[in-house]
Amino acid sequence: MLFTIKDIENLSGIKAHTIRIWEQRYSFLKPQRSETNIRYYTNEDLKTILNIALLNKYGFKVSHIDKMSAETIAENVLSLSDSGAKDHLTVNRLLECMVDYEVDNFETILNESLVTFGMEKMVVKIIFPFLEKVGSLWVTNHVNPAQEHLVSNVIRQKVIAGIDSLPSRKVSAKKVCLFLPTGEYHEIALLLVAYLLKKNGVKTIYLGAHTPFTELETIIEHHKPDYLYTHVTSSSKNFNFENFIATLGKKFKNCHAIISGRFTENFGKKIPSNVSFKKSLGEVKEFINTL
Repeated sequence: MLFTIKDIENLSGIKAHTIRIWEQRYSFLKPQRSETNIRYYTNEDLKTILNIALLNKYGFKVSHIDKMSAETIAENVLSLSDSGAKDHLTVNRLLECMVDYEVDNFETILNESLVTFGMEKMVVKIIFPFLEKVGSLWVTNHVNPAQEHLVSNVIRQKVIAGIDSLPSRKVSAKKVCLFLPTGEYHEIALLLVAYLLKKNGVKTIYLGAHTPFTELETIIEHHKPDYLYTHVTSSSKNFNFENFIATLGKKFKNCHAIISGRFTENFGKKIPSNVSFKKSLGEVKEFINTL
């Protein structure tokens, strides 16, 4: 699998400008070039920069890392004791498993995290950060569909099992209908929200992926939820986010719509009064805690 410098930036958290400087000054990263002189990076390049970025974040100077052997770098990564570093390393290991099609190891890592943290903390500390990183690849189609399906299905199974294991209890009088718009099939984030809602005792109506407005209207008329919740990651080529927001606001005036996902990050136009954005996991959790 090949990555652009923007992909590497999104996956590692290191700005493209910094990556270019590292390439000029140090020997650990030597990207290949296309016939048009565009940088591209391999799976091994990605693994290298993930390790270097992690060590650099937790106190190692890049000039010192450059003098280390690959074995020493790996040993130093494993020796990091900070809890945040360990979580970061787990997310990196999941990324490496994804690009190498190692689905068994991917599931093993998730199982270990589940034992360590429990479902909710695993969602917050591991799954959401992982999805934030790979979401950029899904949007730009810089990930093989087979890789996406493999890891998505494993995560999906874990979260559904977690939802099923929660006791059914009604703490809130509010009711939330969860759906994805037509053409949107990236369901994991919506399932995670469903898990958090059920854990907080909020009644949910889960419609899942690729829900036409006609179906949504029928469900709303019958169940009369207080809120609609949707998470938009990529959707279809014909999807118009501005029109989608306007339609939500117009069709469902008696039901407040909450939208999260990448489409909300840079949207600067006015939105209807009955539509709100949640741009981070923290904002999503704050919303759930108010119900």
